Amino acid sequence: MTPEEIEALFTRADGSFAFARWGRPIAPIVFGVDDATLAVVKGAISATCELAGHEMGDMDAELGSNLMIFFFKEWQELTEVPGMDRLVPDLAPLVARLDEVEANQYRFFRFDESGAIKACFVFLRMDEHLSSVPAQTLALSQIVQSILLWSDRAFQDRSGLMQQGDTTVLRPDIAGLIRAAYDPVLPPAAQDASFALRLYARQEALQ
Repeated sequence: MTPEEIEALFTRADGSFAFARWGRPIAPIVFGVDDATLAVVKGAISATCELAGHEMGDMDAELGSNLMIFFFKEWQELTEVPGMDRLVPDLAPLVARLDEVEANQYRFFRFDESGAIKACFVFLRMDEHLSSVPAQTLALSQIVQSILLWSDRAFQDRSGLMQQGDTTVLRPDIAGLIRAAYDPVLPPAAQDASFALRLYARQEALQ
């Protein structure tokens, strides 16, 4: 992956560059699925953390769970979850906006003082499209999009996943970039596009 390609993955629609990785162990909780799907989701989280060399924990000291994944049928269900309005600012207008555009997913991040990710909330409205996606593919796709603060346009034109026989796996270039992003020599967050050159250098060094 070239420096320009890396930069594009963290350059938002408004032209700003923003990179961040998790600064604490990921302690996940999943709502709205059966035990079989839960095992698939947690397996995807564990595999992605292992790839990144990042720790997965049972409990976050500040938040309890810091990666919360919600599966549901209608956006309005979120407004009925006790305490959700304290976790997600301006929840009611957000839900109205997502409902209006018929969105089927939304991610919201919170950050610590260093700019590192300290929490991520993943909302999946299981419409006809998402319901047709195999659980393994959906889980891996969502975890990959939550392991780093990617651009809002990062995977619009091309998925971060690929088929390998009957199995869905990470694209090798995305896997390599995630490994590079979690290299301890790099800071946990950056807002300057020149940081893409450092990511490129780490990616090359780790190959």
